[in-house]
Amino acid sequence: MTSWPADDRRAQAPPRRRAPDAGLLRRLPPVDELLRSALLAALEPDVGRAILLESTRAEISAAREAIAQARLGGDEFEAYLRILPARIAARARKNLEPSLRRVINATGVIIHTNLGRAPLSKQAVARMAECASGYSNLEFDLDQGARGRRDDHAQNLLEKLFAREGVADAKTVVVNNNAAAVFLALSALARGGEAIVSRGELVEIGGSFRIPDIMAESGAILREVGTTNRTRIEDYEQAINDNTRLLLRVHRSNFEITGFVEQPTLAELAALGHRRGIPVMEDLGSGALTDLRAFGVAGEPGLCDSLRAGVSLVTCSGDKLLGGPQAGLIAGRADLVARTRKHPLFRALRVDKTCFAALEATFDAYLRERFEDIPLLRIFARKAEEIERRCVALAAAIPSAARDIVATRAMIGGGAAPGKSLPSFALVLEAEGGDAEALALDLRQSRVPVVSRIEDGRVWLDLRTVDEADDPQLAATLATLKHLRMRGPHDVSRS
Repeated sequence: MTSWPADDRRAQAPPRRRAPDAGLLRRLPPVDELLRSALLAALEPDVGRAILLESTRAEISAAREAIAQARLGGDEFEAYLRILPARIAARARKNLEPSLRRVINATGVIIHTNLGRAPLSKQAVARMAECASGYSNLEFDLDQGARGRRDDHAQNLLEKLFAREGVADAKTVVVNNNAAAVFLALSALARGGEAIVSRGELVEIGGSFRIPDIMAESGAILREVGTTNRTRIEDYEQAINDNTRLLLRVHRSNFEITGFVEQPTLAELAALGHRRGIPVMEDLGSGALTDLRAFGVAGEPGLCDSLRAGVSLVTCSGDKLLGGPQAGLIAGRADLVARTRKHPLFRALRVDKTCFAALEATFDAYLRERFEDIPLLRIFARKAEEIERRCVALAAAIPSAARDIVATRAMIGGGAAPGKSLPSFALVLEAEGGDAEALALDLRQSRVPVVSRIEDGRVWLDLRTVDEADDPQLAATLATLKHLRMRGPHDVSRS
């Protein structure tokens, strides 16, 4: 096997035992000579001189190391010289590949934070492109011919949605994610005063986002009440004092407490706040805008549910159960929303025109009840039997491979609907030599990367989280996998 200078993750044969040939170093072409070769000279206008120079130096450096370690010599060196410009060209093109790429999510985690959470609708992408490709009226009132407010673009549609849901007086501002929304609201409403929180809601979510830490940074003073599993409305009432600024409810977005548990309802907490003149704020997290029971997800509160219960201010994410772009919504009483907007942090946390464009398109789909336009809701609505049929079709693309079709459960993910899952099916692949990690790497290194999960030493492709339009690409990828185990004459397919 040829031992070329390593620039990829291909398996290589053990190095041959031979002495380095120092004379080969002198035969390596000078960098300038390589840059003048026909192939690289033609490539320079596309990749640029700097990238081409860097790639040439890197390839020559790798070759020197291979010669010094006696991994490159003899006939191999002659062959290497013939393809050296082509290897440099490949390096240059690889250096310019975008780091952020579209991937196929076959993990079975629907709102996958590491994979970008909720996919955007075609309408949202089109609106983003339209508003980003030129100027827009982001902060310009076209009727008055004067400066406007960027929040109005989201507020106009949300007002119609809220009115339909019986919360017509609610106002909204938008920041860059829910963590920012919580931080801004606490800073604007509770800095220097106490915010009362149940001990059972002092959560930590992904990225070490801890409610006590965020409260401390915002200047709000944490006042814990109740116990981990039981907090009563009387605990909040007894903790209220002259320095109380907020009653805070935090949604347990990524875990559940079961068994001997108790907590007041939102309506009870809101009634207490109203009676004592103290705002009630809820960190809702996911922010569903429709009843998800119709899509198979039960027990997850929505944004309008909280506002109807009398909560003064609600914060939530745009890219979780709402199905839109990354954003943080602060919705509720007009006077409290206005205070968050006037806070100095607001300008640092606000979002750009593309985010508002995507939000508008997403809100428009909810307003028109065109739920099929929202990819996240389409994923929820997929029937298990249809997912199984797609698995069978994909299995046919690799008839000689060791593979099964297995019933499984797809997780909601993303800190949304803790403990909830949906029925699904997965195409399960066996790796050559039992090396599931190598097979999963094959999938990730395909032209359109496929992210799978490894379970019981096999690679699982859960098709609930794979768009139907990606099935042909996935089938083509499966047919090229290097580490996929082929069935022997005595194997029996279980699919």
